[in-house]
Amino acid sequence: MSTEIQILIADDHPIVRQGLRQTIEAGGEAAEFRVIAEAGDGQAALTLLERLQPPIAVLDVDMPVLDGFGVARAVRERGWNIKLIFLTVHREETYLQQALSLGARGYVLKDSAVTDIVAALRAVQQGQTYLSPLMTSYLVNAPAPPAPVIANGLSQLTASERYVLRLIAEYKSTREIAEALYISPLTVETHRKNICRKLALRGSHALIKFALAHQTELRAE
Repeated sequence: MSTEIQILIADDHPIVRQGLRQTIEAGGEAAEFRVIAEAGDGQAALTLLERLQPPIAVLDVDMPVLDGFGVARAVRERGWNIKLIFLTVHREETYLQQALSLGARGYVLKDSAVTDIVAALRAVQQGQTYLSPLMTSYLVNAPAPPAPVIANGLSQLTASERYVLRLIAEYKSTREIAEALYISPLTVETHRKNICRKLALRGSHALIKFALAHQTELRAE
């Protein structure tokens, strides 16, 4: 039985897809990864994902017909067990946070794809999250919430809310958190809202920043 990990690549530039395929299939160990399909737009990618159900898909954020984020939303809505790695030129925080909010397991910048993509595939296959080093540094160095909130925030949360926050810091999606706690995704979203309210966190990125800043404390509980 083959031990190859099957990959789908979606990018609207054929040269990029060819380069990725060569890097993925030559850069791993023998029979480690194999690209089984390529797509030039998001809708074609979605059709192939539905038919092939590969364990991992590498998606360009900017694609015609349906962009990478649109594909990710469809994958999440349909409950497919496909781990997603975004490939992009975008270094802005807003793109990264949107990718993470959609359950992305990887975020690889195109200018470092040759050196990063195989490492990203390995990390994602092992259940980890991979960000290109520049993006990781950005999150680590992102401003933390104000000191009074940090000092008193965690003690205001229930045990369930603290565990949800811990899983958020591990980049778990709403669905994955729901499965881990045996609750509904709607209940997870309620926990998210309650955490933000109790900690006075505002803005689309405040929750993940707070969770990352307090990973050590959350894991110690």
